[in-house]
Formats: sequence, C-alpha cells, structure tokens
Amino acid sequence: MTRPADDPGLKLTPYWWEAAPCAEIEPAEVPAAIDVAIVGAGFTGLSAALTLARAGRSVALFDAMRAGEGASSRNGGITSGNVKFPFTVLIEKMGLEIAKAIYGEGVAARDHLAGLVTKEGIECNYKLVGRFTGANNAKSYERMGREADSLNKHFGIGVEMVPQAEQHREIGTDFYHGGQFRHDIGGVHPSLLHAGMLACALDAGARVIPKTAVTGIHREAQNFEVATARGATQAGNVIVATNGYTDAALPWLRRRVIPIPSQIIATEPIDLDTMNRLMPRRRVYGDTRNLYNYYRPSPDDTCIVFGGRRGANTDDPLKKCAHLYSNLIEIFPELEGIRLTHSWWGYTGYSFDFLPHLMIRDGVHYATAFCGSGVVWAPWLGRKAALTILGDEQGETVFARFAFKGWPLYAGKPWFLPAVIAWYGIKDHFGAARA
Repeated sequence: MTRPADDPGLKLTPYWWEAAPCAEIEPAEVPAAIDVAIVGAGFTGLSAALTLARAGRSVALFDAMRAGEGASSRNGGITSGNVKFPFTVLIEKMGLEIAKAIYGEGVAARDHLAGLVTKEGIECNYKLVGRFTGANNAKSYERMGREADSLNKHFGIGVEMVPQAEQHREIGTDFYHGGQFRHDIGGVHPSLLHAGMLACALDAGARVIPKTAVTGIHREAQNFEVATARGATQAGNVIVATNGYTDAALPWLRRRVIPIPSQIIATEPIDLDTMNRLMPRRRVYGDTRNLYNYYRPSPDDTCIVFGGRRGANTDDPLKKCAHLYSNLIEIFPELEGIRLTHSWWGYTGYSFDFLPHLMIRDGVHYATAFCGSGVVWAPWLGRKAALTILGDEQGETVFARFAFKGWPLYAGKPWFLPAVIAWYGIKDHFGAARA
C-alpha cells in the first residue's frame, strides 16, 4: 500500500486555501507618513487596523508574505481561547483573582469573535458546535472532572463530563477514557475568516502592503521610522503583530517568542455513514497528550482535518505528515489506508510563561504569543492594542500585567525544541498527560 506521504497527489499547501487562497494584492507605494504602522497582516494586525481606521486613523499594514499567509490561514480553525494551564492549575500558580481574570477574558474573547463575524457579515462557516476533549488515561479524566466543576462554579458555562461508556455519542473511538464537553467552543474556516477581516479593513480605509518586509523600527522623537524593503515611513505609533513569524528585524521580540511548528493533514472525502459514526455530532476535538492532537470535520462535513504537535522537531513536511497519519489511525483504526489530500504546517508563537502578551516597550505595541489559540486571542488582542493607542479604557487586559521575559542563550531559534519534543513523547508513552 502507498503510504499517504508518498502519494504524488498530496498537496503540501493548506486545505483552507482551496476555498480561500491568500489574496494577491499588489504592493502599494509605501506612504511617507502614517498615523499607525502595523507589522503583520494576519488576524491580529487586521483587527487592530479595522479598529483604528474606523476611529479615523490612517493605517498601513506591512507583511513580508501575502496577507494572512502565516498562521492565520494555516491553523485548525478551532475557537478555543485556551491558555496552556487549566483553570485549577492557574489558581494554584497565580491565585483565584488572576485565574478568573485570564479565563474571564477567554469568555469575552470568544464572544468578541462571534460578534465580529455576525456584525461584519463574514461568511466563514463559524459554528458553535462544542468541543469534546478526550482523556488519554483515567487520571486525565479525573483531573478534567475537577476542572469542569471549577469552571462551572466560577463561570457557569455548563462543562460536562462524558464517561468512557458513553463517549460514542460524541466520537466513534474506544481510544479515550471518556472526556470533557464544552458547548462554548466551535469551529471556523480560518482562511475565509481572514479574507472577511481583510475586506473589512480595506473598506475602512486601511492600506495593506504585502510582500514588503519590515527591516527595522527606530524611535525618532515622538514618532517612529519604520524601514521596509521598499522604503521607509514615519509613523506616530507602531503595532507589532508577527507572533510565530517574528524575524531578525525585531530582535527584542524574537528573544521572547518561541516559534513552534504545528502540522495538519486533511483526508480524502469520507462516506456519510462513516462520518456519522466517527463524528456523530460534528464537534471539534482535542486530547490530553503533551504532544496533543486537535481535529474536526471539515466545514462541509466531507472529510477530517487533523492537526497536532508530533513532528514539531523536524522541518520535513513528509515526516510531519507520517506522524499525524499515525495519530489519526491510532484514534480511528478503521481509516487505515485512507488517502490524504493535503498536508501542511506553520508556526505558532509561544511565550516562556505560556501566556499571551500585550505590552508597550519603547513606545512600540506588541500583541503576541497566543500559544496555539490565535483564532480567538489574535483578533481580541489586536483590538486591545488599537484601543490602547486610542486612549480607550476598553483596551485594558489582564495580559498587559505580566512581565514578558526571555530566556538566557535564546535568540529566536529554539535549539532546545527537539529535546522538549522527545521528553513530551516519553511522558505520553508512559501516560503522563499535560497539566
């Protein structure tokens, strides 16, 4: 049998680009002066640009690639608004008040995304289908039960536990030891979402200048000179929205953001009976492994889009594909032999404290480190950065309170990642699920 990674028909581009390829915008002339320059034209930058342009500010967004070609059109499209640590762990680490502030912003950020899609009329297959997270062992199930009780006590969001004997109503596998269901999480077509946000920002008057790398940002009295590959502009304010695609032109941020690869595959169409058996309620899904998987039906319910962290220690797209295919079959053995149509990867941006950050340094605004949950956090913190510039008190966020620290000997290339991935793999092998 031909292995999926050896299939000559396999596309190494995102599945999402079939319905919504990245916009081909011809780079415009770099303006001599602008109120706000934004580095990065993904979800974060577009959200900030839309807010600022509608407030009457002149805005230019610069992107080294096509607008949205990075994580915004490569992610799994799951609207989680997660942080790395469960609520119960955050209480232990930071106290109840801060933990509630962080998780409370997650609630608000998910509502903001839903409101953005509805208000702007963005056709992006947004559906609040709920998320089922499978427990990879009995201890994980017990921990998730305590987490559910705590979230329901403090937020009343109706988290439910699904015992192993009943999990087939949520997912057609015996691989998990039960799991947790949350109704407040859903899915979206990320590339269509980006296309809709891009259209809104352009309609509001923002300029989008793709394929134009920013090469430096320099403070000059009350303004900034933003140097690009196609000339410089004077800006009153600057927002950096590069996340996992931060390059050497931004050395301070690069020492604080860890670019971690995440990879995804899409299967060929699956017959309706099989889809009804494997994903009967068409949820989005996750699990409790350290090298965790996230997956879902495609927006049209014809195939499975399956992502994960295994393979993050190699840049070989076919090796990444093989890792994910192995995980897919592990969960759904009856799919053994199924063809894949797409396999792709991109960078998520992590901080060393595993929290998103919004901060100002030397007058530059940074909205970054979404830690794998950028579909929700990026539009939210992009807007917060814009509101901060506008002097609006609604720009306040708990993620502006934390010091944004680097790590000794780290300059932007995660040399330690192979060892971390190997260690997580060992923990998963022996059943030690993530915190």
